[in-house]
Amino acid sequence: MTRIAIDAMGGDHAPAEIVAGALWAAQDYGVGLDLVGKEDEIKAEIEKIRKAGGIYSDCGNRGRQRKIKIDVDNIDYMITHASEVIEMGEAVGQAIRKKKDSSIVKAVKSVADGTSDGIVAAGSTGAAMAASLFGLGRLKGITRPAIAVTLPTVEKPIILIDGGANSDATAQMLKQFAIMGATYSKHVLEIDNPRVGVMNIGEEVEKGNPLAKEAHKLLEEDSENINFVGNIEGKEIFLSKCDVVVCDGFVGNVALKVTEGASSMLFYLLQQELKSDILGMIIGLLAKPFMRRVYKRINYEEFGGCLLLGVRGISVIAHGRSRAYAIKNAVRVANEAVQRGVNSKISEFIEG
Repeated sequence: MTRIAIDAMGGDHAPAEIVAGALWAAQDYGVGLDLVGKEDEIKAEIEKIRKAGGIYSDCGNRGRQRKIKIDVDNIDYMITHASEVIEMGEAVGQAIRKKKDSSIVKAVKSVADGTSDGIVAAGSTGAAMAASLFGLGRLKGITRPAIAVTLPTVEKPIILIDGGANSDATAQMLKQFAIMGATYSKHVLEIDNPRVGVMNIGEEVEKGNPLAKEAHKLLEEDSENINFVGNIEGKEIFLSKCDVVVCDGFVGNVALKVTEGASSMLFYLLQQELKSDILGMIIGLLAKPFMRRVYKRINYEEFGGCLLLGVRGISVIAHGRSRAYAIKNAVRVANEAVQRGVNSKISEFIEG
């Protein structure tokens, strides 16, 4: 049985939503749990769920909540006490060194020691990355780990890598990101021969800064092993022009934040217009089922979390505001990555 370590104290809604989502995932996917954090608080949340017979969730639909039955007594879980928590505003390096008994450090240790097969964390992204890197180490042949973000498109999900782990990168690192992203796309998203593109300001080979140009050259030279399709502009990310979009963490994170803000604004404006008059309210009522389906396709909670590729262990970083449904899906991502041997596939590709 796969066992996933959960940083139960990380995130805006910890520990209640984290514990609830983890137990939900354990029941649905048959995984074991190592719930890491303040033991008394974790036990209190588990007891609440046991007494209620489950939890309430809108299942990512922004609609009416429904009860999810959870039989706590039939779930394989353990609790690892951690007395400290690394907060969002703390300096990551110092916090990792000073707070050895923090929930994120001890959750990573659970993987490093072999107690667990992967970790899910929704707290500080920097802390999760640093703890995973220092606690697990890098895969052989990988210079720096990178965050693989799953994004919806008009056809099928794609991978954007790096989503924010490395604000400074070299062309060789971008090539490694391409290898890791393509491996994840093939073995987890089940996309045969994933198409890889470099994010740039134009499709032409001569466009872009020195980093993009050099990355383009390296990937083109290795086209026998990597299905490289050239440069991809920002406007083409969601048009299914490729399956893996490669960039440094600075560009990737800006692209993600702009996308998140733009989609939130569009939904807000649409809601305001549908409430503006009687006709709008009637149209809104009729369109509600369709809007829910659209929202479900683009909702980050459906994808659960982002895999930190390049470390010697499975580490999934969930959104800081994740609730139970998102945590449930983050555990699913971790379980799939373990079951399909993503790290071993990356190592095989590099060694080959």
